[in-house]
Amino acid sequence: MRFLLASICFCVFGLNFAVAQKFGYFDSGFVLAKMPEYAKAQGEIDQLSAAWQHEIEEMQGKVDALYRTYQAEQVLLTEEMKQERLEEIKKKEVELKEYQKKVFGFGGLFFLKKQELIKPLQDKLFDAVGKVAKENRLAIVFDKSAELVMIYTDPRHDYTDFVLEALGLGDPNDKIK
Repeated sequence: MRFLLASICFCVFGLNFAVAQKFGYFDSGFVLAKMPEYAKAQGEIDQLSAAWQHEIEEMQGKVDALYRTYQAEQVLLTEEMKQERLEEIKKKEVELKEYQKKVFGFGGLFFLKKQELIKPLQDKLFDAVGKVAKENRLAIVFDKSAELVMIYTDPRHDYTDFVLEALGLGDPNDKIK
Protein backbone atom coordinates (compact mmCIF):
# COMPACT_ATOMS: atom_id res chain seq x y z
CA MET A 1 0.00 0.00 0.00
CA ARG A 2 2.82 2.41 0.85
CA PHE A 3 4.53 1.58 -2.41
CA LEU A 4 1.34 2.39 -4.36
CA LEU A 5 0.90 5.70 -2.51
CA ALA A 6 4.56 6.59 -3.06
CA SER A 7 4.26 5.74 -6.77
CA ILE A 8 1.18 7.94 -7.19
CA CYS A 9 2.87 10.86 -5.36
CA PHE A 10 5.95 10.48 -7.54
CA CYS A 11 3.86 10.46 -10.70
CA VAL A 12 1.83 13.51 -9.70
CA PHE A 13 4.59 15.62 -8.22
CA GLY A 14 7.60 14.18 -10.02
CA LEU A 15 6.27 14.83 -13.48
CA ASN A 16 5.86 18.52 -12.69
CA PHE A 17 9.58 18.73 -12.01
CA ALA A 18 10.46 16.67 -15.08
CA VAL A 19 8.60 19.08 -17.37
CA ALA A 20 10.53 22.25 -16.67
CA GLN A 21 9.16 25.53 -17.90
CA LYS A 22 11.09 27.10 -20.72
CA PHE A 23 11.90 30.78 -20.68
CA GLY A 24 13.58 33.36 -22.86
CA TYR A 25 14.19 37.05 -23.19
CA PHE A 26 14.35 39.69 -25.88
CA ASP A 27 15.44 43.32 -26.13
CA SER A 28 12.43 45.54 -26.88
CA GLY A 29 14.62 48.65 -27.20
CA PHE A 30 16.68 46.99 -29.90
CA VAL A 31 13.59 45.71 -31.71
CA LEU A 32 11.80 49.07 -31.58
CA ALA A 33 14.93 50.80 -32.90
CA LYS A 34 14.77 48.47 -35.93
CA MET A 35 11.15 49.41 -36.69
CA PRO A 36 11.03 52.30 -39.22
CA GLU A 37 7.52 53.27 -38.10
CA TYR A 38 8.78 53.64 -34.52
CA ALA A 39 11.50 56.08 -35.61
CA LYS A 40 8.88 58.07 -37.55
CA ALA A 41 6.50 58.16 -34.57
CA GLN A 42 9.33 59.13 -32.22
CA GLY A 43 10.35 61.95 -34.59
CA GLU A 44 6.79 63.28 -34.66
CA ILE A 45 6.60 63.14 -30.86
CA ASP A 46 9.93 64.97 -30.55
CA GLN A 47 8.73 67.71 -32.93
CA LEU A 48 5.50 68.22 -31.02
CA SER A 49 7.34 68.24 -27.72
CA ALA A 50 9.79 70.87 -28.97
CA ALA A 51 6.95 73.06 -30.27
CA TRP A 52 5.05 72.83 -26.98
CA GLN A 53 8.23 73.52 -25.02
CA HIS A 54 8.87 76.59 -27.19
CA GLU A 55 5.34 77.89 -26.45
CA ILE A 56 5.89 77.40 -22.73
CA GLU A 57 9.23 79.23 -22.89
CA GLU A 58 7.56 82.14 -24.72
CA MET A 59 4.83 82.31 -22.08
CA GLN A 60 7.49 82.24 -19.34
CA GLY A 61 9.37 85.04 -21.13
CA LYS A 62 6.23 87.20 -21.12
CA VAL A 63 5.70 86.59 -17.40
CA ASP A 64 9.34 87.47 -16.71
CA ALA A 65 9.03 90.65 -18.81
CA LEU A 66 5.90 91.70 -16.89
CA TYR A 67 7.71 91.16 -13.60
CA ARG A 68 10.81 93.12 -14.72
CA THR A 69 8.59 95.98 -15.90
CA TYR A 70 6.77 95.94 -12.57
CA GLN A 71 10.06 96.08 -10.64
CA ALA A 72 11.36 98.95 -12.79
CA GLU A 73 8.18 101.01 -12.41
CA GLN A 74 7.31 100.00 -8.85
CA VAL A 75 8.46 103.28 -7.25
CA LEU A 76 6.22 105.29 -9.59
CA LEU A 77 3.06 103.22 -9.05
CA THR A 78 0.29 103.75 -6.54
CA GLU A 79 -0.65 100.89 -4.20
CA GLU A 80 -3.72 100.17 -6.31
CA MET A 81 -1.64 100.03 -9.51
CA LYS A 82 0.91 97.75 -7.80
CA GLN A 83 -1.85 95.35 -6.80
CA GLU A 84 -3.29 95.33 -10.33
CA ARG A 85 0.10 94.56 -11.86
CA LEU A 86 0.87 91.81 -9.33
CA GLU A 87 -2.54 90.24 -9.95
CA GLU A 88 -1.90 90.32 -13.70
CA ILE A 89 1.49 88.64 -13.19
CA LYS A 90 -0.03 85.98 -10.93
CA LYS A 91 -2.80 85.37 -13.45
CA LYS A 92 -0.24 84.83 -16.23
CA GLU A 93 1.78 82.48 -13.99
CA VAL A 94 -1.35 80.42 -13.27
CA GLU A 95 -2.16 80.29 -17.01
CA LEU A 96 1.41 79.11 -17.69
CA LYS A 97 1.23 76.35 -15.06
CA GLU A 98 -2.18 75.21 -16.32
CA TYR A 99 -0.88 75.06 -19.89
CA GLN A 100 2.21 73.10 -18.78
CA LYS A 101 -0.04 70.64 -16.96
CA LYS A 102 -2.41 70.41 -19.95
CA VAL A 103 0.47 69.59 -22.29
CA PHE A 104 3.02 67.66 -20.21
CA GLY A 105 1.02 66.56 -17.16
CA PHE A 106 -0.32 63.06 -16.60
CA GLY A 107 -2.95 62.43 -19.25
CA GLY A 108 -1.84 65.60 -21.05
CA LEU A 109 -1.53 66.20 -24.78
CA PHE A 110 2.02 64.84 -24.89
CA PHE A 111 1.01 61.63 -23.10
CA LEU A 112 -2.05 61.16 -25.33
CA LYS A 113 -0.12 61.77 -28.55
CA LYS A 114 2.63 59.39 -27.47
CA GLN A 115 0.05 56.75 -26.63
CA GLU A 116 -1.71 57.29 -29.97
CA LEU A 117 1.50 56.84 -31.97
CA ILE A 118 3.46 54.30 -29.92
CA LYS A 119 0.78 51.96 -28.54
CA PRO A 120 -0.08 50.36 -31.92
CA LEU A 121 3.62 49.63 -32.44
CA GLN A 122 3.94 48.15 -28.96
CA ASP A 123 0.86 46.00 -29.63
CA LYS A 124 2.46 44.78 -32.85
CA LEU A 125 5.65 43.98 -30.90
CA PHE A 126 3.76 42.13 -28.17
CA ASP A 127 1.87 40.10 -30.77
CA ALA A 128 5.19 39.09 -32.32
CA VAL A 129 6.57 38.16 -28.89
CA GLY A 130 3.46 36.06 -28.26
CA LYS A 131 3.92 34.31 -31.59
CA VAL A 132 7.59 33.57 -30.84
CA ALA A 133 6.70 32.33 -27.35
CA LYS A 134 4.10 29.93 -28.74
CA GLU A 135 6.33 28.69 -31.55
CA ASN A 136 9.20 28.04 -29.14
CA ARG A 137 6.97 26.83 -26.30
CA LEU A 138 8.19 29.50 -23.89
CA ALA A 139 6.29 29.84 -20.63
CA ILE A 140 7.93 33.16 -19.72
CA VAL A 141 9.52 35.87 -21.86
CA PHE A 142 11.44 38.70 -20.19
CA ASP A 143 12.23 42.07 -21.71
CA LYS A 144 15.94 42.76 -21.34
CA SER A 145 15.57 46.51 -21.87
CA ALA A 146 12.72 46.96 -19.36
CA GLU A 147 13.08 47.76 -15.68
CA LEU A 148 13.70 44.13 -14.88
CA VAL A 149 17.37 43.89 -13.97
CA MET A 150 19.07 41.01 -15.69
CA ILE A 151 22.56 40.53 -14.28
CA TYR A 152 23.49 37.75 -16.68
CA THR A 153 21.80 36.45 -19.79
CA ASP A 154 22.75 33.34 -21.68
CA PRO A 155 22.59 34.14 -25.41
CA ARG A 156 20.91 30.80 -26.15
CA HIS A 157 17.81 32.13 -24.37
CA ASP A 158 17.79 35.38 -26.40
CA TYR A 159 14.79 35.45 -28.72
CA THR A 160 15.25 39.01 -30.00
CA ASP A 161 16.12 37.79 -33.51
CA PHE A 162 12.99 35.63 -33.57
CA VAL A 163 10.87 38.66 -32.62
CA LEU A 164 12.51 40.71 -35.37
CA GLU A 165 11.79 37.90 -37.81
CA ALA A 166 8.15 37.71 -36.66
CA LEU A 167 7.87 41.44 -37.38
CA GLY A 168 9.38 40.99 -40.83
CA LEU A 169 12.51 42.88 -39.78
CA GLY A 170 14.79 39.89 -39.38
CA ASP A 171 18.11 39.70 -41.20
CA PRO A 172 20.01 36.46 -40.57
CA ASN A 173 23.30 38.34 -40.99
CA ASP A 174 22.39 40.96 -38.38
CA LYS A 175 22.60 39.09 -35.06
CA ILE A 176 22.62 41.11 -31.85
CA LYS A 177 25.31 40.64 -29.25
